[in-house]
Amino acid sequence: MDFSNLDYNDPESVMRAMGGGPGTNLPIPESVTPQKRSDQIFSDWNQLKSILDRHAGTIHKRWAKKTKTQRVEILLAAWPHMPATHRPDFAAFRKENVRQREAGTKFRGAYMWPYINLEGLSRPKTLPLLLDARSRNTPDVFAAADEDAAHLGYATQAIMPSFLNEYTMMFTGRKTPESYGELISWDDDDRAFEWLTSQRGMHPGQGLILLEMQQRILQFLVACCDRIMHDIALEHLGSEQYPVQPLSDLPRETVNGFESRAVMAAEAPYRAPASLDFGRLESLFAARVASAEDHVWALREDPSYFADAMYELKEHRQELIKDSNGAEHPLFKLHREEILWGRIIGNVVTSAYLNLELWNELHSQVQHLQSLKAKHEASISIDEDLQEEYLDALLKFQHYLDQASKGPLGQLKTCVPASPAFRSWFMRAPNGDPAYTKMQISSKPNMNLSQFEGELLWLLRVLWNDGHELFLAGLSNVVDELERLVQSEPKAKAMISSFIAEHIADLAIVTEAMRQLQIYQPWAAMFEEQMVDKKEGIMKEFAKTAEPWGCLLNATEGLYHSKIMRCGDPSDQKFYYPVAKRRTKENTEAMRSAEKQLDAFWFAIDQNLQTTAGSRIDGTTLRKLLAQPRTLQRTPEWAEPDRGKDKKDTDQAVESLRKPLSELYFDLERCTERTIHRAEGNKTEAKKKKTRGVPNPAANGDAAPLAQDITNDIQPNFKVDARALRVFRTLFYTPSANATPGEVPWTDFLHAMVATGFAPEKMYGSVWQFQPTKLDVERSIQFHEPHPAGKLPYRTARRFGRRLERAYGWFGGMFELASKAT
Repeated sequence: MDFSNLDYNDPESVMRAMGGGPGTNLPIPESVTPQKRSDQIFSDWNQLKSILDRHAGTIHKRWAKKTKTQRVEILLAAWPHMPATHRPDFAAFRKENVRQREAGTKFRGAYMWPYINLEGLSRPKTLPLLLDARSRNTPDVFAAADEDAAHLGYATQAIMPSFLNEYTMMFTGRKTPESYGELISWDDDDRAFEWLTSQRGMHPGQGLILLEMQQRILQFLVACCDRIMHDIALEHLGSEQYPVQPLSDLPRETVNGFESRAVMAAEAPYRAPASLDFGRLESLFAARVASAEDHVWALREDPSYFADAMYELKEHRQELIKDSNGAEHPLFKLHREEILWGRIIGNVVTSAYLNLELWNELHSQVQHLQSLKAKHEASISIDEDLQEEYLDALLKFQHYLDQASKGPLGQLKTCVPASPAFRSWFMRAPNGDPAYTKMQISSKPNMNLSQFEGELLWLLRVLWNDGHELFLAGLSNVVDELERLVQSEPKAKAMISSFIAEHIADLAIVTEAMRQLQIYQPWAAMFEEQMVDKKEGIMKEFAKTAEPWGCLLNATEGLYHSKIMRCGDPSDQKFYYPVAKRRTKENTEAMRSAEKQLDAFWFAIDQNLQTTAGSRIDGTTLRKLLAQPRTLQRTPEWAEPDRGKDKKDTDQAVESLRKPLSELYFDLERCTERTIHRAEGNKTEAKKKKTRGVPNPAANGDAAPLAQDITNDIQPNFKVDARALRVFRTLFYTPSANATPGEVPWTDFLHAMVATGFAPEKMYGSVWQFQPTKLDVERSIQFHEPHPAGKLPYRTARRFGRRLERAYGWFGGMFELASKAT
């Protein structure tokens, strides 16, 4: 909704902009009957509450015991012609064109109650969730959520509210039939018009539709109870002859026994609306920042990870799509693949840097919002505007989220058509210039797609086109529906590469934050209006914040044909890294050579960045990361195995094979520190020096690694079962001359993380978040589930181990087999 051009002296134009539209003009409030509907809503709600207070346990058990066919019969009896599939409003949107909807849709019910469908409600736990939520909470709790559920219907004008001028209808905080949906004349209360424009209240047309929505839902739920408890007459179900039972919460559905973001999203319409949870967002963004740091780290430390990242992006480049004549891109015809590799290397480096900056900025803003919310908690009231500094921070965060969504949306637009599973569906416009980077991609005509393929492609198109359809459907809704389809249809999941899944996961984190802001009612309803006067200032601030990011971007431009980029080209096998193979002299030399090549490439990149950007990037997250005293692990020279060698000498050798993450920036930081020290003289001498804590040495003789992020922490010893122990022995395994490591099943990795005190949660795409629950640490960590295979190859398991080492100071000797008695 665009408030920027509204004339607030013309109330009728305001009403129409807020959804009044060309509906019926009702001249007097008596023509509207909100009181009758409100009375019926509270009558049904009281009846439902009385029934569930006394029979919730019995209803839950009976419903769970019924077959799906029996559940469908009850649902259809209580709601005839209930839509069969999930999100029937999306299906209706695809079936009808604009003219058909505006002339009078055939699917009004699907648009008004999209969560009322057989696919969702016929599951064992969904209807009990809805019954519990609607009976335990008064109707006003659901007012904003019920209206938002019909967003697509309102946006497409499939739902057309009537128009009544000079009245506002109130719902927020109204808990009696007399006050719920109260019509207030602008003549009777000077605040009524302001309540409408600030969206604390609704225009009467939308209010009547909301009352219709809630009345129908409650009637349906009472009817379901009547049919489930068929052996007791409806009028007796809520009588006092049946005692009130203690409340009990239904368990949440899980994926393989673990929490799932997709399940939470699917259950959300059937539960009470959630409240704003900055703690959850802080955990999500903190883990994503750590993941971005680890990605930059792994690109610098692990030659195989670096090469894999290049080849993965290559498989998603649009140059691989054949043109409409079936011809290859000019780069391949003219044997100019080095140009393509230059583009790939520049994109990998740039995206790694920019992602680090963006996620860190979002995380910082969430932390600031947490503190502001706590600061103003006592004075926040639904009847009052938010404090100015808190509102400004919320609007700023919303704008940054909008900007952050453009990254993964843009990646989907360019990478999905080029990905292996989708490439045959698209074609490229012919072009003879190999240097031309902007390509016109279109779908091939007359494609014979299956139902799931058509639905999958439509959802992806809605996302990457970022246009009218996305506005109508809602970004969060489309992301939720995409995840539901991918998780419910194995063939659809197989089409989503791990590279695409990672971008979907990033988009899902952003949309989760957007969703959290949206549920912050009633204030969220006012954000768009309040943004009008503040948008210019927020945009200027964003441009200033992003200015150093532009320097990072410019530092990799113009290098596509340079010697630096040729140093990063993996096609000549310079980054061959046989880390998973048995240690021999040949394999050791190959690993050392690959590490040397990788170090040379990154030193050149850092040097170019310092030359082109200089001090303009001093405040960036990347500059701070590269200047930290972190160390990369490097392979020692080959030495014939000597069983008599002293362990202390081995430890020293291992520790000597560590170098700064960036030699250039670490040296610059040390020079800066020396300059400061000389200026301060003896003041620094008195300061307490900070030392890095070293975890306890391993009981089995493994060398304890230096802790990167742990300061003076004594690490625990974990007593785990044999299954978990096998996982950690692989994660922290050092291949020897006589053995090679194996793969780790993903389910075993989940089991091992639970055994050490983490609670896994399946996010969108391939991401799992691990929240510490029994550990003396606060930060969460994210890992990507292997796709399509369900096992971690040793190379990946080794990377997981190093991430756990950097995050928590873990090493192999910390894990011991628990006795059976334990």
